[in-house]
Amino acid sequence: MVMNELLTLEQAAGLLGRNKQTLRRWDASGKLVAKRDPMSNFRYYLKSQLEAFDEFQNMNPQATPNAHSGRPEHTYSVLELFAGAGGLAIGLEQAGLKCLALNELDKYAAATLRKNRPHWTVLEGDIREQTFTQYNGKVDVVTGGFPCQAFSYAGKRFGFQDARGTLFYEFARTVQETQPKICIGENVKGLLNHDGGRTLKTMIAILDEIGYRVVDPKVLRAIFYNVPQKRERLILVGVRKDLDTNFEYPAPGKTVYNLIDALKKGPLFNTDVPDSPGTKYPASKAAILELVPPGGYWRDLPLDKQKSYMQKSFYLGGGKTGMARRIKWDEPSLTLTCSPAQKQTERCHPDHTRPFTVREYARIQTFPDDWTFSGPVSAQYKQIGNAVPVNLAKALGGAIVRFLNEAYAKQAQPEVLEEAL
Repeated sequence: MVMNELLTLEQAAGLLGRNKQTLRRWDASGKLVAKRDPMSNFRYYLKSQLEAFDEFQNMNPQATPNAHSGRPEHTYSVLELFAGAGGLAIGLEQAGLKCLALNELDKYAAATLRKNRPHWTVLEGDIREQTFTQYNGKVDVVTGGFPCQAFSYAGKRFGFQDARGTLFYEFARTVQETQPKICIGENVKGLLNHDGGRTLKTMIAILDEIGYRVVDPKVLRAIFYNVPQKRERLILVGVRKDLDTNFEYPAPGKTVYNLIDALKKGPLFNTDVPDSPGTKYPASKAAILELVPPGGYWRDLPLDKQKSYMQKSFYLGGGKTGMARRIKWDEPSLTLTCSPAQKQTERCHPDHTRPFTVREYARIQTFPDDWTFSGPVSAQYKQIGNAVPVNLAKALGGAIVRFLNEAYAKQAQPEVLEEAL
């Protein structure tokens, strides 16, 4: 649903990349003063109030974050590592990139890839037992959502060889073996500060060592790329040093879609969400969540219920806003997890006291309805929850296409000059 000129506290906080508590402090200090309805004292903001902030100014005012200038001018091929259920691969495919091969360890996710794209080459198995030298000179892009692992720094300068035993080493090894023009790593936002920031610095140093200059890492917020979900992904981009082409991240748009746009017919999908299996809450949890209104969480429970449900956590600091949380129709979903009924990260349906179904999960991640998932329901949830949202991947794919179009054009220029002489 397209945002109106009037913004709720939650919408304004989302646009500025701040939490609601920060905006409340800004209101009290006069930095960003909320408007209030005189009858209900409802707090709201005007979109124009946000225009003074850099976070808002940096967005593309004309919105189509998925669009890119032109289609691929050549056939561009991708080797994807840690491919999962294919969220990133589908988005890159939609942007016009060709998936040459994918590596995935999980048997259900590998089956999902084969089931939906029989023509893709799926290299199932442990990446540590794979070699990719056969793709040297044949791939333009290597992508991978490698897990965030700490390094052991004891007595080490910490270069490429020192990273052995980590899955980032396998990502870097594949890049070194295949020599793509660009490599794209994606990870959770927490990688920025993992181990005091040393993990990310080490990754950048290793890519530099093997011949890739790293663009400043950036956190892309899915809600600004046609994804009805407050998901954030850190993107790490390495460009081969012999290329003088710059990579630019996709420009965010100012259109925010909500849960209703994911599950109902509208601008994102042509039909209401299809029926599908889903898990259920235990009776004790369902009884608690029955008391939570749409948009509410554990603090909306009666005090005695808060204490019994939260137990020791009730007395600890922090909002814990994901606990006993019911999503409302007119907000983006909170970030989906691998299991929809975990106590720390409940995502209850707005109208029914149940978790989202498999297809509702997939819609929130912007998977096409014809993309089906293999394995038991728990494995399907895990595949979807781990995925890069398809629309975010498509926007990233558009940026990659722009980069490759320019890189190939620059490579062709010397030949053109030689022919002219």
